[in-house]
Parts: sequence; structure tokens; C-alpha cells
Amino acid sequence: MTTPRLEPVAAIHAAAHVTRPVTRTEVTMHRQPVVRPDRAVHGYAISVVVRAPITAAHHGGELDALVHAEYEKVDLATLAGTDPVFVRATTAMLVSEWPLPETPGGLILEVPRHFIELPDAAAHLGRLRVAGLGLALADYMPGGPQDDLLPLVDFAKVDLGRGDDVAADAIYRAHLSGVDVIAERVDTEAAVQFCATHAVELLQGPLFQRDAAPTAREFTAGELQCLDLIQLLSADVVDHDGVVRVIGSDPELTMRVLHLINSSAFALRGKVDSISRAVVLLGPRPLSALAASSLAGASGDAISGLWFVLTRAVTCRSLAGDDVAYTVGLLSAVASQLRIAPAALVERTGVSDDVGNAVLSLSGPYAPVLAAVLAHEENDIAGVEATGLAQFDVAHAYLAAVADSLGTVMSLSELGGPGAVG
Repeated sequence: MTTPRLEPVAAIHAAAHVTRPVTRTEVTMHRQPVVRPDRAVHGYAISVVVRAPITAAHHGGELDALVHAEYEKVDLATLAGTDPVFVRATTAMLVSEWPLPETPGGLILEVPRHFIELPDAAAHLGRLRVAGLGLALADYMPGGPQDDLLPLVDFAKVDLGRGDDVAADAIYRAHLSGVDVIAERVDTEAAVQFCATHAVELLQGPLFQRDAAPTAREFTAGELQCLDLIQLLSADVVDHDGVVRVIGSDPELTMRVLHLINSSAFALRGKVDSISRAVVLLGPRPLSALAASSLAGASGDAISGLWFVLTRAVTCRSLAGDDVAYTVGLLSAVASQLRIAPAALVERTGVSDDVGNAVLSLSGPYAPVLAAVLAHEENDIAGVEATGLAQFDVAHAYLAAVADSLGTVMSLSELGGPGAVG
């Protein structure tokens, strides 16, 4: 692969406040985890962003149509799995002009602030509540007309970016009305502590913060085996015998590899009993995913953790068109998921300088792709575009990776055993 000539990452952070001019209307879907205080995933928040040139004027009805068309393109279950999904609702959704999507984990409609301007807003929300729909007030600000709707909703979303005093008042007012709070823009440990102090029920933002403090600990024997396997699989030329040797030296890995190759996901005509043949038939990417699933199994939220790891890895590969970028995303996400120092992972896996530099310091040829994916996970449009990649391309690659990775996660979750996902 010839890596794109993009801005050096040293300039990315300095330019992150600058958003490039939009030359055409762009509609992108964004997905962010909603987590409990212990950082386990509760559900996913889905929103659609419409960006247009300054000369383009979109009226409310036209914007609703653009947003609804984007929702119709996807099966929300592929974005949220069996977890609840929070959808930034359009006016037409809230007044039942469109059929609402069905989701296995339940649907919560986020009510935008402008909706309260409708004279019959309360009546519409009351009808939805009776129908069993979950409701959340988006961007709740106390002391205004939104207060009248608190008895009709299940959640109030509070933007911590408005300052501690405003956020604390909003949280207090919501709790006084018996409404749970979802804090938005929880992106620092100080924000996490603020939420804990004010007994906030749910937090929205990146599930695994890139600046989260790593935990100082030794790798377990099982983790070392998985990291050795990732090292071998990330080489330009994969050492088949070495891969077989590492898998064969760990009974748990051996069982899981054989179980995977003989699962319905591969639909082979005959059973495979040989690790050597299984390695050939599976190939590097499924084996890397299996190693990552064993690592993610060490966390308390394994399915969503592995989904996050594989989504970041697949997105990096898609944007760069290179399997090396998959390794960059994989190691970056594993470090975040397990809160392990990235330097420890890089040293143990012995990856190339290009991979190591991207993971450790966002430098080198793969840094722009990783930086763009990290920014997208934080809904930072300016940060994405400061890397030289288009927000539209990154958003669509990430959305495709979410769906692609879900199938892998579900296949691996069926394997069973101590290292299984689930």
C-alpha cells in the first residue's frame, strides 16, 4: 500500500478547531456508547448529522426527510445489537408520521429542544409513553419549558460542556422529578468523578477514553499467548508453523480455533481436526479477532468490548486499505479496552516501527488514519478533518465496520469456554 500523504499528526491537534468548508450536503450517522458508572455498556446513542454549504438552506421538513432517509438505510440492530438504542428523533417520528424502527433492546426517542415549541408537544409525548416508547429530553436546560415535559420522559440528557453549575442544577431538577440523567461529553476522569458525585445514572461518550490511565500489572499467561499470536499474525509474511506452535501450546486457544473453524459460520463440508489446516482455512484476520476476543474476555463487558476493538481495527483497515492498519487499530483498541499501557503491548508484540509509532504517539504513516478514527469515536468532526480525511468517508467506513464486526462478535460469542465472549 502507498499510504496517503496527509498532514503530520503534530499539526492535527493544533488544527483540530478548524473545520473544512463543506462543498455539498453531507449526511452521516454517528454512534456513541451510553455507559453505566462502571463503564459497562447500557446502550448506544444514534444521531444523524447534516452538513451543507453555507449557501444551502434546509428547512425543517427537508432536514427531517434527510435524517429519516439515513435511518432507513440501516438496521438499528446492527448498530446496537440487543442493547437499548437512543435515537435523536425527528419531529415526524415524534408525531407518528413515520413508522418507528423496531429494535431488540428497546427504542428510546430523544426529544429535541425545538419540539417543545409545538402547542401539542405534551400530548404527543404522552401518547408515545402510553405506547411503551422510551423518551429522553435532549440537551435539558432547567428553568424553561422543558421542565413541563419532565413528568413524561424517562431520561434527561445533560451537557457537561455547559459548566459544572448549570449541569449540577439540571441533574438536581431531573432527579427531583424522578427522571434518570444521561450526562453527555463525559471525556475526562474529572467529568466521571463529577457524575459520581451527583449520582448520574448513565454517561455518554467514548466507551474507552484514549487518555484513560493504564493499569500497572503483569500480563497473564493466557494474555501472553494471545499477544504472541497477534505478533505472528501481523508480520508481512505470516509464519504458519509459528502460529500453529503458539496455538497448540495453549489448550484453550486450541479448543477455540477448532470450534471456530467447525462452527456454522464457515459451513465446511467436513470436520477439521488439525490445527495446521484450521490456521490455513481461517487466515490471519479471523485468528487475530479470536486472539482479541480472548483478551477482551478479561474485561467485565466482553461482548461490547470486543465489538469496540474489532470496529476500530476494521475501520482503520478500510480507510488505509492495508492489513497493517488493522493491527494498528487492534492494538490501540486493546490497550484502551484493557487499560494497559500501549508501550507494554507494542514491546510484547514486537510490531514494526510504523505500527508502534502510530499506537504510541500518533506519528508515522498510519497515524492520520488512527487519529481520524479516534476523533470520529468522540464525535469530533473538526478533529477528523484535521487529519486530512473526509468526515463523510470516515463516518461511513466506521458504520460499515460496526455491522461487519457484529457478525464476527456473534460468531465468537458462540464458542463457549472461559475465554469466550459473553
